[in-house]
Amino acid sequence: MTGSRVVALGHYQPAKVLTNDDLAAMVDTSDEWITSRVGIKTRHVGGPDEPVDELAAHAGAKALAAAGLQPSDIDLVLVATSTAIDRSPSMSARVAARLGMGSPAVMDINVVCSGFTHALAVADHTIRAGAATRALVIGADKMGDIADWTDRTTCVLLGDGAGAAVVTADPSAPDTPGGPGIGPVLWGSVPEMGNAVRIEGTPPRFAQEGQSVYRWATTQLPPIARKVCERAGITPEDLAAVVLHQANLRIIEPVARKIGAVNAVIARDVVDSGNTSAASIPMALSKLVERGEIASGAPVLLFGFGGNLSYAGQVIRCP
Repeated sequence: MTGSRVVALGHYQPAKVLTNDDLAAMVDTSDEWITSRVGIKTRHVGGPDEPVDELAAHAGAKALAAAGLQPSDIDLVLVATSTAIDRSPSMSARVAARLGMGSPAVMDINVVCSGFTHALAVADHTIRAGAATRALVIGADKMGDIADWTDRTTCVLLGDGAGAAVVTADPSAPDTPGGPGIGPVLWGSVPEMGNAVRIEGTPPRFAQEGQSVYRWATTQLPPIARKVCERAGITPEDLAAVVLHQANLRIIEPVARKIGAVNAVIARDVVDSGNTSAASIPMALSKLVERGEIASGAPVLLFGFGGNLSYAGQVIRCP
């Protein structure tokens, strides 16, 4: 069976940076309070003239350039986002138009913080089924648009950005030493706890039950992440990198430790970018690759979790 692999990555963030001191001038908070509780120092925030599809298109264009492909080479565009304002045209259709693509299939996927890893699995399955050969998979969110900038418990968390991956068919994947380019996905949810993370109302606003999410993430997710490695045919000790959803440093570090990835680089982009929802995993991975912190072909665990109390993870081979 034809497999698939990630061949290139790209990321993009708005130029405006909001520091903890900037937030302290807006709400009752401080750099010490924010750093000690969530580990975030800065976040990027887009303006009204920077819609989600523009962020996504910038990241997508960089990934295509890194792959040496033209927009017309892509036959499937998936955009994971929960901050699209309009229903139609979709973000994926808008990105395809911005990039001047031919006639790709276009689809948005809204699984909030685990959207990118869900979308990556959909791309992998679609390619394996023979319905596509080259996919552009993007996670993009403008969390600043749905932030309550008067709520110090949530506005300090959020940032804007986009990350993208080019995924192509790989006929040799089943026979590749160390396993396929994109390993089997393990995904699921906890529907009865879905209200722990919400984007609701008119205008929509982000809210969460922080302690419930923290307890769930730090206690329930590590064994699931270890099962992701098992499905990929590796042990946590084999991992070269772990890229978790960049929600909160106080979640990332204990979860990574409990997974047992003792030899892995741990992505901590949340410190500089905040929680960018579906953008966080591809953006953090793209930066690690850009800095040369992961060797090509090395196994990397991607694991998204959050909104809907959903999760999805897979082990990929670094492009």
